[in-house]
Amino acid sequence: MRADRLVATLLLMQARGRVTAAEVAAELEVSVATARRDLEALSTAGVPVYPQPGRGGGWSLVGGARTDLTGLTSAEATALFLLAGPAASVAPPVRSALRKLVRALPDTFRAEAEAAADAVVVDSTRWGERDRVRPERVDTLQEAVVRRRKVSLEYESRGHTRTRRLVDPWGLVDKDDVWYLVAGTEKGQRTFRVDRIVEATVTDLAAERPAGFELSREWERVVDEVEQHRSFLSATVLISARLLPVLRDHFGRHCEPIDTLDDGRVRVRVAAPMAISIAEKLAGWGATVEVVEPPSVRAELARLGAELVESYGRG
Repeated sequence: MRADRLVATLLLMQARGRVTAAEVAAELEVSVATARRDLEALSTAGVPVYPQPGRGGGWSLVGGARTDLTGLTSAEATALFLLAGPAASVAPPVRSALRKLVRALPDTFRAEAEAAADAVVVDSTRWGERDRVRPERVDTLQEAVVRRRKVSLEYESRGHTRTRRLVDPWGLVDKDDVWYLVAGTEKGQRTFRVDRIVEATVTDLAAERPAGFELSREWERVVDEVEQHRSFLSATVLISARLLPVLRDHFGRHCEPIDTLDDGRVRVRVAAPMAISIAEKLAGWGATVEVVEPPSVRAELARLGAELVESYGRG
């Protein structure tokens, strides 16, 4: 995108002092004409960039002006590259950006920043799973978010009903390998699953974004609302303390230890939308877990047990 190129061009000039349009074009992998337009755009925008005509000329920053990435502390620079490094291993644009950022850092920071970029590799694929592929529409929606452009969506609901909507894209969230679009609509803020978006077209219409909107804060609110809907029913169970971490893994935030009994077992409250949902998660635990209440969960466990005996208990 052009904003990225302009920043990259400015960083390149900071590192080299003077550049030609051809050098910028080669470094950023664009045409010489595009590089020249970007340099002229910087100058027009008031950035102290000026051309020097003639042989041996080029473009320079007036008075050695600098973009102040040098304001980063050593700890901040290291943290930045620790975060960006794993993404760089799979995304060539990130790798290219890191190289340019390294050149813009003070010499004393560079060695640690480069080491941090190579310190971590994130493999999000579980053992036995195939590589996870990011949905193609994520790139389209991401472009719309950054460019602040409205998007025309064809969306399929859970009930398989399709509707056409014009939305203001505010941000994208990847939660447990499922992507969501947080957007503004004529009925207010809505959240769309990207895998239910049948078609997405970025328009030339400017998108509106509420003043003070913070995606992370709004997503926390969305998660809280969803989790409340998912936990209509709670049950009290008794379990060995050593198995509590496994139970937490099954129920996530809907697993709340209450107290510890004299026999060492822990009294725990778990929750899910329905009694069957809790029973299905506990059925495989057998006698290692005891459901104290409610009766509906105990009844569902008894029913599941009877079905298993009927199917497999005949020898």
